Amino acid sequence: MDALRSVARWVGQITEVGLGLIALGIVIQILFGENATFLTGDIVGNLIALIRALGDNGLVGLIALGIILYLYNKSRE
Repeated sequence: MDALRSVARWVGQITEVGLGLIALGIVIQILFGENATFLTGDIVGNLIALIRALGDNGLVGLIALGIILYLYNKSRE
């Protein structure tokens, strides 16, 4: 059981780092626009496309959003 807890903690920490990097990328793209030479993709555009795709799928998108929010809140505990 200790190994499983260790892996779960490790995955939670990686997820937190990933979310922090996404937030940083969004702020950088808002400040510098799409021309930021140190960003390789359109983070805001990809986020908008993800939200649009979830919205276009109706109930399935709503369930997927609920699962994503549940996992995010669970990793914060």
